[in-house]
Amino acid sequence: MSHPIFLFGVSAGEVLVILLVVLLLFGSKKIPELARSFGKGMSEFKKATEDIKQEFQNNANGIIDDFKKVESEIKQNSNEIREIANDFYKENL
Repeated sequence: MSHPIFLFGVSAGEVLVILLVVLLLFGSKKIPELARSFGKGMSEFKKATEDIKQEFQNNANGIIDDFKKVESEIKQNSNEIREIANDFYKENL
């Protein structure tokens, strides 16, 4: 008889045993404090992850802006070279 999979391949019975071991090791008074600490840690981790994600996005946007500026300058220089070449061609005909 197979047990239903509850979480990450762990059955409900295994989760119950883990919870009982935690209760025995830390006691009922310490568990809420541990849960709060875990929640704060997860919150800080999520915030740090978002900060890193935002930093990457800002840097990517800056790089895109730099490429657009370079593209614009290349187009401008290309037009100037074309004008100079046309003027030279007209003068030497």
